[in-house]
Order: sequence, then C-alpha cells, then structure tokens
Amino acid sequence: MPTVDLASSPLRELNGALHKLTPNTNETHWTVTNPRGQHNIAVGLDFPVEIDIDGHVGYYCAGMNKQARVTVRGNAGQGVAENMMSGRVHVTGDASQAAGASGNGGLLVIDGNASARCGISMKGIDIVVKGSVGHLSAFMAQAGKLVVLGDAGEALGDSIYEAQLFVRGTVTSLGADCVEKKMTPHHLQKLGKLLKRAEIDADPKSFRRFGSKRSLYNFHVDNVDSY
Repeated sequence: MPTVDLASSPLRELNGALHKLTPNTNETHWTVTNPRGQHNIAVGLDFPVEIDIDGHVGYYCAGMNKQARVTVRGNAGQGVAENMMSGRVHVTGDASQAAGASGNGGLLVIDGNASARCGISMKGIDIVVKGSVGHLSAFMAQAGKLVVLGDAGEALGDSIYEAQLFVRGTVTSLGADCVEKKMTPHHLQKLGKLLKRAEIDADPKSFRRFGSKRSLYNFHVDNVDSY
C-alpha cells in the first residue's frame, strides 16, 4: 500500500504515478498525507484504485474521475469530482462551490455541507449531501440525482432539465422551471437504493422531490423573462 507525503513529494509525481498504473498492478490502495489544500490531487484517474487522502484538499480534487474510489478526510475546495465519469468520491468534511459539476456518472458523497452550485450542469452523476447546499444548486442539471438531507438555498434547480432532486429539509426558493413533484413508489424505491449506496440510514418518505416543469424546453415569448 503506497503512501505519498505531499510535504516532501511533488504533487505532479503523485498524479504521474497514478496515471501510469496498469491493470495487473498490486498497488491498488494509496494513502496521501499532508495534502495541505493543494489543487488537482488525484485528477484524471482511469483505474479501479482506492485513494485515501488524509487532510484538506484544494480545487478540483478527483476531477474527471473514472473507476477510482477517492476519500478526502477533510474539506474539499471548489469543483471536487468535477466532470466525474464513474467510481466514488467521498468527502468527510464540507465542500466548496460547484461540487460534482458536469458529472456524468459515479457517486459523490459529502458528509458536511456543500456551497453554491452543487451539481451544476450534472449529466448523470449521483450526489448525496448529508448537510445543506447553497444557492443555485443543480443549476441546468440534465440527468442524475441530487439528494440533500439538510436544507437547500435559493434558486434550487434553476433551468433544470431531467435531473431529480430530493430534499429532506427546507428549500429557500426554486429556480426557473423547477417545481415540486409527487413522490411515487417508484421514486421512493430509487431514492432508497441511492441512500443505501451512500451508506446513509434515512427514510425516503421524509424527502420531497423536485424536477423540471418542462416549460422552458422550447422558446416561448411569454417565458422570455425566465431565460
């Protein structure tokens, strides 16, 4: 199990070593110490490796992740798991803006709170936030699920497409074309499975569901102020 101390080893060397891994390697569990808020840690991975980062990270940690399981034992800066394709990213603390932005797949779990624009332009990723999310979360969200056990800030789901939003707490306000929708048995089942994947014990019936009203799919002059 390789251990890399970023207090003495350059970040470029860590990422380079991770990118050079081959399918037959036995170095499948890495520990990274002293990240000290550095940016771009463990980005662009395309291998089923496990990365355990002991401390706070900066911008874009685990960005473009594919297959890997990355755990951040601390807080994460802007754009954690940005453009994630598959795998799992787990932040044990809080996350800054744009967590999971443009994510295409995989699972992002945030134990604390997420700041503004969590899940912006998400395209298939599943995001579970145990705390609350800031304003404009799921802005232009196209596919995937955002689950918030706490509260949601202003303009949730603004200009949303077909992503599904589940919030257990209060919602300050909904964005353009985002409305509350009925929670059917089908949605309860899907949400229950996602909560189980995220290892969270919560009753799906305690959540409300939000999604697109679909009134902005085609331009209409009566909606011009909403675009």
